[in-house]
Order: sequence, then C-alpha cells, then structure tokens
Amino acid sequence: MSIVKSFSVANGDMFYIQHNSDNFTIIDCNLNADTVEERIKDLKKASQGKGITRFISTHPDQDHIGGIELLDAKMPISNFYVVKNGAIKPEETESFKHYCKLRDDAEKAYYIQKGSTRKWMNIGDEKRDNSGISILWPDVKNADFQEALEESNAGKSYNNISSIIRYKLADGASFLWLGDLETDFMEKITDHVDLTKTTVVFAPHHGRKSGKIPESWLKKLDPQLIVVGEAPSQHLNYYSGYKTITQNSAGDITMECVGDKVHFYVSEPGYSHNGLVNENMNTFDNYIGSLTVKGEQAEAMKEAA
Repeated sequence: MSIVKSFSVANGDMFYIQHNSDNFTIIDCNLNADTVEERIKDLKKASQGKGITRFISTHPDQDHIGGIELLDAKMPISNFYVVKNGAIKPEETESFKHYCKLRDDAEKAYYIQKGSTRKWMNIGDEKRDNSGISILWPDVKNADFQEALEESNAGKSYNNISSIIRYKLADGASFLWLGDLETDFMEKITDHVDLTKTTVVFAPHHGRKSGKIPESWLKKLDPQLIVVGEAPSQHLNYYSGYKTITQNSAGDITMECVGDKVHFYVSEPGYSHNGLVNENMNTFDNYIGSLTVKGEQAEAMKEAA
C-alpha cells in the first residue's frame, strides 16, 4: 500500500508520498506558524519507520517553499531535490533565504533534471527498493528552459523552471506533478517531455487558467482524475470532461493506493463525489469513493517493448 496526500494549504502546494518501500517523499511546502504543528505531526506519523526521506522542491515561488525553515527545524532536510538555479528575489523572505541555503548546500542538494537517476529514487538495491519517482523535466539543454532559467536568475519569473515529477507504483496507479508551469510554456515543450498515461494529475499553477494543461498533453496523459488546487474560483479551470476533485471544496485529499485501486478521502466532511465508485473503505475519515486504474498495464508493456 502507498499513500499520496495533497494538503490544503491555501494558495499553495504541499504533498507527501508514503511509499510502499522504505521511502518517504515531501513535495513542496506552504506552512505558517498557525499550521506548522499540525502538518509536521502528520508528516512525522506518515514517515515513521522510513529509512529515506527526501524533499523535492518544484520551484522557488513563496507558495511552494513557504515555511521551509520551520519544516527543516522540525524534520531536518538532508536530501533536498531541486532544479539547479541561481534565482534571486528583490525582497527575500526567511523561507527564500532558507531555500537558497539548502539549494546551494553541496552535501544536501541533489540537482534534478530530465532522466535523473539516483539510488533509492529510481534505483533499488539489496538494502531497499526504489521509490518509483522519475523526473521528466527540465531538459537543461532545452532552449526554452534556458530562457526560463535566465528569467528566474534575474528575479523576474520562477514558474517555468518547475520540475515535472512522476510517481508510479508497480502494477498500480501513477501520479504527476507539474509545479507552476504555464500553458504557453507547456505548449512550447510538448515534443520534449515524455508523457504517458497517468492516473492522477495535479493541475499546474493550483488549477489556474494560466496553467491549464494543453489538449496535446491531456491526450497523452489521459488522466482518470485531475486535482484542481486552491486558488480564487474565478481564476480556476475546471477541466470539463474529466473527473476532478477541487481542493477549494475538498480540503486535504488522501489517496490510498492498494493494488489497482485508488481510494479517496478528504478532510471536509460535507464533500461528496458522484464520479467515483463506492467500495465502502474506512482506512481514514470522510471516504468519498474509489477508482480502478485503467490502461497503464498496456502502456507499461508498450514502453518495455
């Protein structure tokens, strides 16, 4: 069994993966003094007994690194996965300063890019199995990425240096994170990203219209469910024609992956979903339904061939 959790952290992102191996992964954070104790308690409980814990930073926007200094104080970050950059900001928050400290730490930082391989991220051994994580982007040689990196290093914009992260369970579900990539940028790099069918996709830029996933991407991803993050409703794209969970309404979303099933639970007790199948699960509170993973076995066989 594996657990993927998307925290409700206002206009920001924070996730964890409790792998079905000796791995635990945190992706981004947006903490403050009011929420840090509850979130850290949850993270400590979920990561208990795991031998490897890693933090993956998609990009250095404040709503993706907020409170990282608080997290590091409570759960010391020794494996900091980050796109190599020299981002600067005209006004530096404590969180950005701490991000830069981790980013530039030769012992803690591991610079991710398309095709990165690392022991226990996607290489297992006799000690522990791999985490099932792969990095699909950035291609550091790509001209569009290099242009986005220059803008970030000049303190202008940070969205389009976001990494693309995929988590795949053996014979089970898959999940995709896209940071805050913007629609026009995704369209530019369509032919340079290896996109395959994915069970659950977390909409980039918190589900905003400015980060709407292009149709060319959706056709390849063929997601069974899209999680639309937290942003003012007038700025959201609701992905008509696809199953969605909107975090504005659902709160925290916990996804329990067992075999070829994903069981969904939310923190808002009044939230319901008529597009999921009721399998009467009760591992956590506020179960809203399940889906059966489709098509990925065939896709995996095609990739192997």
